[in-house]
Amino acid sequence: MPAPAPLRIEVQSGVATLTLDRPDKLNALNVELLEELEHALEALAADARVGALVVTGAGERAFAAGADVGEISGLTPERAPAFCSRGQKLFLRLERLGKPSVAAIRGFALGGGLELALACTLRLASEDARLGLPEIKLGLIPGYGGTQRLRRLVGAGRALEMILTAEPIEAREALRIGLVNRVLPAADLLPAAHDLAASLARQAPLAVRYACEAVLAGAGESLERGLDREARLFALACATEDMKEGTRAFLEKRPPRFQGR
Repeated sequence: MPAPAPLRIEVQSGVATLTLDRPDKLNALNVELLEELEHALEALAADARVGALVVTGAGERAFAAGADVGEISGLTPERAPAFCSRGQKLFLRLERLGKPSVAAIRGFALGGGLELALACTLRLASEDARLGLPEIKLGLIPGYGGTQRLRRLVGAGRALEMILTAEPIEAREALRIGLVNRVLPAADLLPAAHDLAASLARQAPLAVRYACEAVLAGAGESLERGLDREARLFALACATEDMKEGTRAFLEKRPPRFQGR
């Protein structure tokens, strides 16, 4: 009997749910799972039925407890750049998919697992979630974008504290410092993530894409360059059929019917 796939994908009401499905390994990100995730993102990017994603982990213990240490232990300096590059490109693909994603974090989100959540557009956490980057304890540093995305979210001081102490933080602290957007009881986590993703999927797709680009790309630019990018993307939005539909629907006091054009 073939081994079960490490990633489950379900599409409902415009939302694709990607479930990391290695609960016996705390959903650790091995090569096979990353390959499955890469293929899934390629397919979902082209799927007109899908307007938003939910990313979560199977079971109650972990969203994803990092990369597979057994695979990391054999890395050499020659192979390490390609190892990092693959994860970085995959998570950048998720971040720039053009469709918003919501990480539903229950239990541990550590190392590569937290880096995956950081690449999502928004993050919801259960009350029992614990989030951290413990690579220092392995004699390593985060390599899938954690040093960069965490700093942009919470500032250099808090990012360095989390990375250098290697200590995970609890969900309420993650909320306080802006690492997650909401904290919920475990039973409410997935329903809330689906509701949020569904609400994002109902928005004008091109406007959502432009807004994400303005915020994410602008984070590494000066204020002047960020404002210029915002103005250019605003102009692109003005050229869409969805802009005409959205403004017309507002004036006619009815819900808009966006088409992604």
